[in-house]
Amino acid sequence: MNILIADKFPAHWKEVLAKQGHKITDNPALDENSLPAAIADNEVLIVRSTKVPAAVIDAGKHLKLIIRAGAGYDTIDISHAAQKGVAVCNCPGTNSIAVAELAMGLMLALDRRLVHNTRDLQNGIWNKSEYSKAKGIFGRTLGIIGLGNIGKEVAKRAQAFGMKVVTYDPYDKPEIFTELHITPEPDIYTLAGLCDVITVHLPDTPQTHGLFNKKFFDAMKPGATFINTARGGLVVTQDLVDAMKTKQIRAALDVYETEPKANDKVFNFAPFQGVENFYGTHHIGASTDQAQDAVAQRAVDIIGEYAATGKFLFRVN
Repeated sequence: MNILIADKFPAHWKEVLAKQGHKITDNPALDENSLPAAIADNEVLIVRSTKVPAAVIDAGKHLKLIIRAGAGYDTIDISHAAQKGVAVCNCPGTNSIAVAELAMGLMLALDRRLVHNTRDLQNGIWNKSEYSKAKGIFGRTLGIIGLGNIGKEVAKRAQAFGMKVVTYDPYDKPEIFTELHITPEPDIYTLAGLCDVITVHLPDTPQTHGLFNKKFFDAMKPGATFINTARGGLVVTQDLVDAMKTKQIRAALDVYETEPKANDKVFNFAPFQGVENFYGTHHIGASTDQAQDAVAQRAVDIIGEYAATGKFLFRVN
């Protein structure tokens, strides 16, 4: 089969696909605007962050399969793909540990103000008395909103740090609550009022888009921590910034309402400019070597199953 890889993909797994007899076109610089012209005779398209709108699907006259090399698939027009007879498959669970590790890292970094510590040291400033002030996370209450693969991995790590874990998930999961010794809460607002730290692990859907807004932040405890490594569209940015200024909410984000395209080098960071209780990363939650290798292996498995049987593993449309 002809396969177009429009994002970064480990070289070893490209070699595996080539050895299986597939023709590989590798162009990680492609974006939603250049994809239509590039998709040509390809039957399979593999993407990570690159968007796949209807125009790309329409241009793929031979397209049969789109693989999102990750868990979320809101960057792909899955309903239009279904109308065109194109299967969309994702790779669930393969990057859960990587995202959970980042969420825990951000939590610890905010508590100990590691970025501020390092910045001052690099500027020749010794301020031990200021940076000796930290709450610590042992015994604190962590709220996990969305107890899917990533949420479960966060829970395990938080419990190892001695945190009490509560959760809200749109789908009742009593067996998981029992297995992980997690207390479910009836809604996100009740949870918000209980927690010292809140971490979000939901998809961006019509039901969840903008869910974390003024009403939610008003329900949070003053000085609590909010972490989002899921999707930027879940959070109303200005409402979060206002809460950070008025309630001293501390926030760490890996994802944003509006993000640069893959090849852009400039980001409009204005809402958080100068906000001292904010830490941010560059949408890198799934970007560890371990996670990317696991995702690529899953993508290769999906292609192998389709080539052998015509069946689509992990189809989402």
